Amino acid sequence: MKEGVALLKAAQKLDEEALTAIFDQFAPAIYKYTLRLCHDPITADNIVGDVFAQLLEQFGVGKGPRTNLRSYLYQTAYHLVVDRSRDSQHNAPLEVAMSNFAGGHFMPTQSQIEERVMMEALISAMNTELTDDQRHVIILRFLEDFSLKETADIMGKEINNIKVIQNRGIARLRKAMGLQLEEDW
Repeated sequence: MKEGVALLKAAQKLDEEALTAIFDQFAPAIYKYTLRLCHDPITADNIVGDVFAQLLEQFGVGKGPRTNLRSYLYQTAYHLVVDRSRDSQHNAPLEVAMSNFAGGHFMPTQSQIEERVMMEALISAMNTELTDDQRHVIILRFLEDFSLKETADIMGKEINNIKVIQNRGIARLRKAMGLQLEEDW
C-alpha cells in the first residue's frame, strides 16, 4: 500500500518513471473496461490515451487524485465513454468484444462451444436489455471487481442507488437469459 502511495506522490510531481509505472499498471485494465463499454477497439484505445492525458493535465496544475488512483482512472474513463456514446452508437463484432477465441485457430470442445453460446447470449442481453447505468454497474461490479462504494464513486451516485441499479440489472439479465434459453430449445 505504501508503495502505491509513494508512486502516486511521485507521479503528482510528474516523475517520468512513476507516470510510466502507473500507465503500465493501469492501461490494460482501463482498455478492457472501455472496450466492454463501447465495443470498439479504436475508441477504447483513444479513451485510454485521453484518460492518461487528463491525468497528466491534472497533475500539471497541481490537481488529480490524492488517494485512490484506480477509482479516479476508471471514473475518468467512464465519463469519457458516456460522452462519446452520446455522439455515436457504434457496436463492434462480438469477437472483438469477447476476444476469447483468437481468430478461430483451434477446434473448440463441446463445453467451450456451450460456454461461448452462453457468453454470446449474456453479452447480447447486456447490450439490448440493460440500461446504460445497469450495464456499467454490472461491468464495474462483476467484471472489474469494484466494491459498491468504488462503483458509486466512479459513477457519481449513492451506494443505495448502485444497489438498486445492480439488482434491477441482474433481474433483467435473468429474465432475458431465461427467455433466450427457452427460445433456443
